[in-house]
Amino acid sequence: MKTIAFIGLGLIGGSIAKAIRKVHPDYRLLAYASHKETLAAALSSNTIDAVLEKQDERYGTCDYIFLCAPVEHNLNYLIYLKDVISAHCIITDVGSVKGIIHQRVEELGMERNFIGGHPMAGSERSGFSSSSERLLENAYYIITPGGEVALESLTDFTELVSSLGAIPMVLTAQEHDFITAGVSHLPHIIASALVNLVNALDNDQEYMKTIAAGGFRDITRIASSSPVMWQQICLENKSNISTVLDEYIRMLIQIRCTIDNQEADNLYQMFSSSKDYRDSIDMTSNGPISKLHVLYLDIADEAGGIATIATILAMDNINIKNIGIIHNREFEQGVLKIEFYEENALKEAIALLKKRNYIVYER
Repeated sequence: MKTIAFIGLGLIGGSIAKAIRKVHPDYRLLAYASHKETLAAALSSNTIDAVLEKQDERYGTCDYIFLCAPVEHNLNYLIYLKDVISAHCIITDVGSVKGIIHQRVEELGMERNFIGGHPMAGSERSGFSSSSERLLENAYYIITPGGEVALESLTDFTELVSSLGAIPMVLTAQEHDFITAGVSHLPHIIASALVNLVNALDNDQEYMKTIAAGGFRDITRIASSSPVMWQQICLENKSNISTVLDEYIRMLIQIRCTIDNQEADNLYQMFSSSKDYRDSIDMTSNGPISKLHVLYLDIADEAGGIATIATILAMDNINIKNIGIIHNREFEQGVLKIEFYEENALKEAIALLKKRNYIVYER
């Protein structure tokens, strides 16, 4: 039986703890968090076995310690933990930027006890109440080992990550920070900038805000993420973000010139190449951007219409991940969008709803 501690128990820390509890019910899970309500909720839901103090001798009994607090807190905890942990203990973190914590680990001489981690999963919502035992499923979990960590320790940690349903990928801290600057950090900056742009361009009647849906909502959803977290990420990974921003700005200028000069062939090539590359991401069978299990449905605008559909699916034990009304139909067929956790559930739902004479559209 292993003992695992969590320092911080928000969306990611809570999800990892819940996943471990589900897959390894015999493990002893301990946690410290700054909010007592979070710890009370974790205890009452049986996610953890006991609460830790901010400084606690029980950290010395742990096989793993997950640092899931803001980066500055994690850096300070390293200083405390250095003289408390056992020789075999592995400390890991879940931060979106790896360079800064690896630098502190090296300064403290803790490389043999540290394996950096970054689960490529999340939500626009935060906190333990939003955590889920399924959040890590089929998501890449980037692992950045310290330079002196034992191969056996790295193997054991990789197996733990795999057991939670995630897909481990080992990178250097430098590789991680450049890659995430392009595929994670820049998209959040773009989404926030686009939302602010539309806000500035909108009129007093807020027509843009009213009809904003479809593509706009899809590509700006992540702008609802924690401002504090993304402020920290931009400050911690500023060099890599600046590099990819330079490339993006140059590309935008080129696109503007192409539109101004009405270069039809170049415009077609831009949209065609981006479509091909984006479609190739959807075809990845085991990646975090796997195909969504979504259907669209035409229903009459009448009381109880959505409830009837939910009841039909529930009676056949088909779980719905998300359901919502499409107000802007510019890019979608069907007035109701239903998303499922698994492909089999999608297929069963399509067959069942068609049998009931509903008009169903697949993405």
